[in-house]
Amino acid sequence: MNLYEETKYIIEKYNVNPNKRLGQNFLINEEVLNKIAEDVNKDDIVIEIGPGLGTLTKILLEKAKKVFVIELDQNMCEILKSRFIAYNNIEIINEDILKVDINKIVPNAKVVANLPYYITSSIIMKLLKTDIKDITILIQKEVAERICANPGESEAGAITYFVKYYADSMIIGNAKMEDFIPSPKVESSIVKLTKLAKPRVEVKDENFFFEIIRTNFTKRRKNILNSLSSIIDKENLKLALEKLKIDTNIRGEELTLEQFAKLSNEIKP
Repeated sequence: MNLYEETKYIIEKYNVNPNKRLGQNFLINEEVLNKIAEDVNKDDIVIEIGPGLGTLTKILLEKAKKVFVIELDQNMCEILKSRFIAYNNIEIINEDILKVDINKIVPNAKVVANLPYYITSSIIMKLLKTDIKDITILIQKEVAERICANPGESEAGAITYFVKYYADSMIIGNAKMEDFIPSPKVESSIVKLTKLAKPRVEVKDENFFFEIIRTNFTKRRKNILNSLSSIIDKENLKLALEKLKIDTNIRGEELTLEQFAKLSNEIKP
């Protein structure tokens, strides 16, 4: 029985109706699955988010010391319990990943997952603020390219700067639409994020630093003076930009991470 047949069998056995709202698309390409899990070894404690039917979970359980799976769908949790009843290195957590305290589950674990596309950015932002050091995730290709872009490039967005602040990122593989049941309407990429020992730039106020980046990218067609004037006094902003020798007519998307950090620090004493 190949992986496609096995997945169809599990779907029929448990009468599964994939939940589009929860982004349930089940990966059936063994090569892609093995690529996602390739850096996992017998000493690793792994957190898997949104395991679904447990196709990736099965590989992780064979390779890792212990696997914590975090799954919102109660039905999927019951399937996982049934499928892996013989394994003693799995713990199933039936909760919303965005409400879970990752550091309390296990510090310094690896995250390996096929993430639900509808909350990818929120999950990544949460994970990078934890003690997790190594993250390998399958996500929408367009989002992967945005994450792995360089600040200042046309593909970059607010998430680009957020990720670069905390981690190194690279695309290490891809998946086609037909590699899933049911097939999503987009292609996917495997992204590896490696946390830095400390953030890439020093800022006085992280919340304010990220606020000016987010605000800029919600108004990215405006120059930086106009895009940020909704949260910063325009005259003070102009003085700060001139002091830092940043053209007031430049669009914020053209700024480097370092320039945003300097601007943040200049405005927020």
